[in-house]
Amino acid sequence: MKKIVIASKNPVKMNATLAGFKKMFPDEEFAIEGVSVPSGVSDQPMTDAETFLGAKNRAENASKERTDADFFVGIEGGVEEKNGEMESFAWVAIKAKDNGFGKGRTGTFFLPPRVAELIKQGKELGEADDIVFQRTNSKQENGAIGILTGNVIDRTTYYTDAVVIALIPFKNRELYLL
Repeated sequence: MKKIVIASKNPVKMNATLAGFKKMFPDEEFAIEGVSVPSGVSDQPMTDAETFLGAKNRAENASKERTDADFFVGIEGGVEEKNGEMESFAWVAIKAKDNGFGKGRTGTFFLPPRVAELIKQGKELGEADDIVFQRTNSKQENGAIGILTGNVIDRTTYYTDAVVIALIPFKNRELYLL
């Protein structure tokens, strides 16, 4: 059985990580554990580069916190303003105990102006969603993507494909020289 340590105790991120690993390696068995570690970036990353760094830092910090795992996963959601609109996305970084590394990014969607305005005022995306959509703790549930798509895509599904993408180098080690 392979052990995964994810740098989050958020059940959405844990479920997405486990689902992604099972999709890529259906013949393997996995156990997952969440740990809280710092991202080293803002609570609400405001650029693509800052968001990627947060995911990478989380995976690295998880590997320092728990050395007994096979894989360490960081997932970081972020936003970036482009052409007067605010887009939302997340990065997934996966570090293997043998120092192999994979990364993947979710699709991008654009936030409603009211949500974007609250983020510009210093709120995190989840908090802005809760205010605009009159919800409580939506980031532990379906998140902005679920709210805006009517749950056609929920937050778990949204992250799962990015986990799969981040696992490409581990599925194709000979091509990536891992």
